[in-house]
Amino acid sequence: MVLFNFKQELIIQGIISRTESKDFYVFSNEDHSLIRCSIKGKFKKDFNLKKDKLFNTDFAAVGDSVLYDINEDKSGVIYKILPRKNYLARKAIKTRGAGYRGERLEQIIACNIDNVFIVTSTFEPDFNNKTLDRFLVACESSHLNTNIIINKTDLADETSINNWADFYRNIGYNVFLTTTSKSSSITDLIPQLKDKKNLFWGQSGVGKSSILNLLYPQLNLKVGVISNYTSKGTHTTVTSNMINVGEDTYVIDTPGVREIDPFGIRKEDLGHYFKEFEDFINKCKFNTCTHYHEPGCAVISAVKNGNISEERYDSYLRILNTIENDINF
Repeated sequence: MVLFNFKQELIIQGIISRTESKDFYVFSNEDHSLIRCSIKGKFKKDFNLKKDKLFNTDFAAVGDSVLYDINEDKSGVIYKILPRKNYLARKAIKTRGAGYRGERLEQIIACNIDNVFIVTSTFEPDFNNKTLDRFLVACESSHLNTNIIINKTDLADETSINNWADFYRNIGYNVFLTTTSKSSSITDLIPQLKDKKNLFWGQSGVGKSSILNLLYPQLNLKVGVISNYTSKGTHTTVTSNMINVGEDTYVIDTPGVREIDPFGIRKEDLGHYFKEFEDFINKCKFNTCTHYHEPGCAVISAVKNGNISEERYDSYLRILNTIENDINF
C-alpha cells in the first residue's frame, strides 16, 4: 500500500522481516521486496517504559506493520509503527541493570501472528510435557491460535507419542505428528499455513528449521546438530526471521530456547491460560483464587474428580511457583 503524508512524501507500508542491530529489514507490501530501514529517533525515547510500568526490550519487532519512506540510496526510514493486533513474548533472561525482581525485561518474539506452531520432539531433546505447557501458557496469555507439532516421531515409541497427541487433542489443541524422514508427514500442515503469518517456536534442536525446509525446500535454512556435551540442541537461528513463502503466506523461524518463562502474568490469572480449567474457574469461592490452597476451589475439586489431569495441574503449580509476587504491574 502506497500512501502520501501531509508533506507529499512517498510513504510505503510494509512488514518487519528481521532486525539486525540498528537495521530493520522490511517487506514492501507492494512487491515483497526487502528494504533495509532505520528508525526515527523519537521511537527510541518512547519505548523504554510502557504505561503499565513493565519494561520491554523491543519497540519494533518482527511482524510489525510499519510506514516508511525511501531515501535516495534506496534504503528506508520507518515513519510509523502501526498498532499490533497481538504479539508473542517471554520473560527475557536477566541482564545487568535488570537483575532485581519487578523489573525483568519483556522480550518480544514476533507480532501480528495468525498461527503459532509449538515444535517439540521425541528425542534429543526428549519430549517434555512440562516444557510444552510453559510454551502453551505464553501463547494462551497472548490469545494466539496455537498448535502443537511433535517431531522426530520415527525415533520414539509410537504408542507413547500417540497417547501424548491424544492427551493434548482432548484439551483442545491441534496436534501434528511429523518426521523429516517422511515428507508425507507434513501434508496436514500445508493447508493450515496458507495466507497466514505462521510462527514456529520451540526448544533448540527440535527441528523447526528442518520442518520448514521440508515444507519449503527453497528456504535452505541452516540445520543444527545436537551438542555431544549437553545432549541439547545448538542454536542455528539467532534471531526471529519472517520469510515470505507465498503471495500472502509467511513463516517465522525463531531461535531455539533452552528455557521458557511466560511474562507479565499474575498468579490469579494463570488458570485462565489452561484451557481445561475454563469450565471450573468461575465456580471457585473466591474470584482471586489461585487454585492452590484456597477453600472452595472448583479447580482442585476437578483434579480430585479426574476432570482435570494431574499432569496438567502439576504443570500449573510449577509455573505458579515461578511467578514473581512483587512484579510491578
